[in-house]
Amino acid sequence: MYHTLIIVGNVGRDPEMRYTPSGQAVTSFSVATNRQYTSGSGEQVKETIWFRISTWGKTAEVCNQYLKKGSKVLIEGRLTPDKTTGGPRIWTKQDGTAGASFEVTAQTVRFLSARGETESGPVSGGGADMAEIPPEDDIPF
Repeated sequence: MYHTLIIVGNVGRDPEMRYTPSGQAVTSFSVATNRQYTSGSGEQVKETIWFRISTWGKTAEVCNQYLKKGSKVLIEGRLTPDKTTGGPRIWTKQDGTAGASFEVTAQTVRFLSARGETESGPVSGGGADMAEIPPEDDIPF
């Protein structure tokens, strides 16, 4: 059996990179996806789902170097369940409501923001182009 998850959202905090004892790079960051809809009673509902993303190797190094809070990304990866619950990580928010986040191990990360563009707006150019991470050391920017 096999599954792939595709997430398009905004980076919630600057990436953090570390290394395994064998020297393998691992970068972690969060991504938020937003959905807004009108309920059956006519009320506007805003929904945010958080994903914790882990990237490995060269992808981890590139993500650590170029992603920052507010960057738009497309992630393709696999869902990794919480070891204790077998599902998402669940916690209690400051307002007392339940919150959940999902762990995703990324196989592909595409940068959707132009260089310098964050949630606050573009610094240069548009953001419609999807720039896939180039292989090895052929990073064009």
